[in-house]
Amino acid sequence: MKQVNYPKREEWNDLFLRPVQEQEELGNTIRQVFRTIAQDGDAGVLKYTQQYDYPEAKVISTVSLADAGNKLSDELKNAIQLAQNNISKFHSTQIEHPIKLDTMPGVTCWRESRPIDRIGIYIPGGSAPLFSTVLMLAIPAQLAGCRDVILCTPPDRNGNIDPAILYAAYITGVSKVFAIGGAQAIAAMAIGTSTISRVDKIFGPGNQYVTAAKTYAQQLGIAIDMPAGPSEVLIIADKHANPAFVAADLLSQAEHGADSQAILLSDSKDTIDNVLSELSIQLSLLPRKAIAQQALQNSRAILLSNLDECIDFSNGYAPEHLIIATENAEELADKVNNAGSVFIGKYSCESAGDYASGTNHTLPTNGYARNYSGVSVDSFLKKITFQRITAEGIFNIGPAIETLAAAEGLIAHKEAVTIRLNALNNIKK
Repeated sequence: MKQVNYPKREEWNDLFLRPVQEQEELGNTIRQVFRTIAQDGDAGVLKYTQQYDYPEAKVISTVSLADAGNKLSDELKNAIQLAQNNISKFHSTQIEHPIKLDTMPGVTCWRESRPIDRIGIYIPGGSAPLFSTVLMLAIPAQLAGCRDVILCTPPDRNGNIDPAILYAAYITGVSKVFAIGGAQAIAAMAIGTSTISRVDKIFGPGNQYVTAAKTYAQQLGIAIDMPAGPSEVLIIADKHANPAFVAADLLSQAEHGADSQAILLSDSKDTIDNVLSELSIQLSLLPRKAIAQQALQNSRAILLSNLDECIDFSNGYAPEHLIIATENAEELADKVNNAGSVFIGKYSCESAGDYASGTNHTLPTNGYARNYSGVSVDSFLKKITFQRITAEGIFNIGPAIETLAAAEGLIAHKEAVTIRLNALNNIKK
């Protein structure tokens, strides 16, 4: 983990940079995947499945969910259900109810939510099957009332899907699960095949190929949850922070992947030294030590003059996850402007938000927290505005509309009002 002491503000932009990946060759690969699936449909998907995941695949399999729970321990099922309950509680507060407003007598306006019809969810498999992400995406989709939620996740070399993913899909009402991974899964959901329906919006994390495929899908008119990149955490720790806690939080981020990034900010050199010492001890005990070590090469411990500077740096970096491990954590949290999700106080570990506190863990990365929000019920909804104008209303608002339309030279707009006013005036006569 690289240490940086008292960088000047003009140097901060360089410190905000995330690891960069080569994009040109990646883009060519993604375009070829989409071309193949557009031309060959299910056969194209099957070709890539055999090549990258399950060599013995003969068909695109729709996975049965009914008996998934039989393969899990009661302890794990209870933990998943606890997380489901908390996530449902939190997200149910986001459901809005229409408020009808008379902007003037006879003119009533309101807005209503409608679910996006068909949702596609991508869940990574591999060494870390993210069944928690099934909960984070399928639960708000369920609350929003989405008609059809399909899920794609890669099979292992034997064609199997982690039963925890299947169980999470089962209890959250996912419509269908397909054993398909990688960019080919995104392409199949974006284009549609004989087996896989074309979706309206795609959600979920993934490696660089999945991320690039989601970006490319937008060119086909398919919405995505948000721009995404490698996962990241920024921790602000003062002299009162527990170094072991902070080190554990840095490592919980670093084990996500080699391209993850962990940033430590402090106004105390002793704190940084103690955290780095703890980091070495805890790292040696991790099963995913090699991955975490690579991530730490992209990571930094930065010593700043005071906590206000730490907050300013954090707002500039715009982290996916922000942990405030300071004595005055609540006060500092009020100054946060750019972050995906904030964890306040020494006991608020990122793992809580990743799994079971209730907030969503699908969050903007790579600085997009400056202008994007994390996934919520709103992510699965469209907002439609309505208006109802009575005869009284058109009399009240009509003359202003006529004046405005005429000033813009849009006479047909003006006449749409005038013809109604004249009709009403003739009735009065």
